[in-house]
Amino acid sequence: MASDTGKVMLGVSGGVDSSVAALLLKHSGVDVTGLFMQNWEDDGSGECRAEDDRKDAVAVCGRLGIPFHARNFAREYWDGVFRHFIEEYRAGRTPNPDVLCNREIKFKTFLDEARALGADRIATGHYARIEQRDGRWLLLRGLDADKDQSYFLHQLGQEQLAATLFPIGHLPKAEVRRLARQAQLPTHAKKDSTGICFIGERPFQEFLSQHLRTAPGPIETADGRVLGEHAGLALYTLGQRSGLKIGGCAGAAAAPWYVADKVMARNALIVVQDQNHPLLLSDAFSVEQMHWINPGDVSELPLECAVKTRYRQNDLDCVVRASDDGSWRVALERAARSVTPGQYAVFYQGARCLGGGIIASRFNSELAPAAGRITYNSLFSVEGS
Repeated sequence: MASDTGKVMLGVSGGVDSSVAALLLKHSGVDVTGLFMQNWEDDGSGECRAEDDRKDAVAVCGRLGIPFHARNFAREYWDGVFRHFIEEYRAGRTPNPDVLCNREIKFKTFLDEARALGADRIATGHYARIEQRDGRWLLLRGLDADKDQSYFLHQLGQEQLAATLFPIGHLPKAEVRRLARQAQLPTHAKKDSTGICFIGERPFQEFLSQHLRTAPGPIETADGRVLGEHAGLALYTLGQRSGLKIGGCAGAAAAPWYVADKVMARNALIVVQDQNHPLLLSDAFSVEQMHWINPGDVSELPLECAVKTRYRQNDLDCVVRASDDGSWRVALERAARSVTPGQYAVFYQGARCLGGGIIASRFNSELAPAAGRITYNSLFSVEGS
C-alpha cells in the first residue's frame, strides 16, 4: 500500500476488521484518521452496542496514535435506508438493508463527510478488493471466500471505487485476527457482529411488528388446505421453516414446513413440506434497478456470468438479457431454491463483481404456461422471439 494516497479517512467500527485496516494503513505510512459512524439511535429496547463500539474504536485509534472523529448519521440512515426497509416488508418483499447502508451511508454520506474533513480517500474494513485496469475501477471479491463482502458493495460506482481503499481485502480472517493479537489491539478477540444493529438481540418478528401494521391470515398448503394462522405476511420470507407453529398437522407427514409463497391479494401464506417443491424453486427471475459497475460489461448481450441471489450462496451459472421495459431477465442453468423478491441479485465473472439489482419476480418454467416461459436457452434467442 503506497504512502502517496494522500489523507485517508478510515471508517472505524470498533471491530477487529477496521482495527487491522487502521494498523495496516498506519504501518504503510499513510496519513490516516479514524471516523466512527453512529447510524442508529438506540431506543433502549434492544442490544445495539453503538456506545461500546465507539469506545472500542477510540481505544484502537489511541493505541495506534491516529486522530479520531465521530459523527451521527442516524437521520441519514433513517431516510436513506430504514424507510425503504420498512416499505419493502410492507409490500411483501424481503429487503437487504446492508446493501443500501453501503450505498447511501458508508460510501456517500461518510465519503462526503470525509472530504469535508480534508481527506482525499476513504477506507473501510470490508473483505473486498479494488483494482484499476485500462482506466476503469474494478470491484473484486475478497481473497477469503468465506468472508468476501463484494455482494454488499455491488452498488458502488466508479467515483466511489476510485476514492476507496480496502486494506484487508487480500487477507484471510485468521490472519486479521493474528495481526490484531500481535499488535495488542483491544479488539483482537472481539466477536464479529452479526445481523442488523437496529434490531439487536430482539426477535425479528417482534421488531418488525413495532414498525408495521400487520394482519393475520390463513396458512395454506399448495392445494388450499388451511393449516393455521400467520401473524402477518410481512413477518415471513420465502424458504423460512422456523416460527410457523404448524407442526403435527393431521394428515401431513412428520416433516418441516417451508414458506413457499405469499398471496398478497388474499393475505395467505403458502407452505410446502418438500424443500424441492416447484413453488420453492426458480429457474428464472427478473431484476429491477440494475446497477452495472462498468456499463461496458454489458455492451454485448446476452451476458453469460454467475449470480448470487443471497449472500451465503454458491455461484449460480446464468444468462442475463435486457427487457424492453427497463428490467433485466435472468435465467439459471439449474433451478435455485428460495429466490426472493426484494433481495439483491449480484453478478460475477470470476473474481470480478459486475453489479446487481433488486429481484422483482421469480419464475419456474415447470409451472409457467409454455408461451410465458423464461428459460436458460430462450434468453439466447433473437430479440422479439
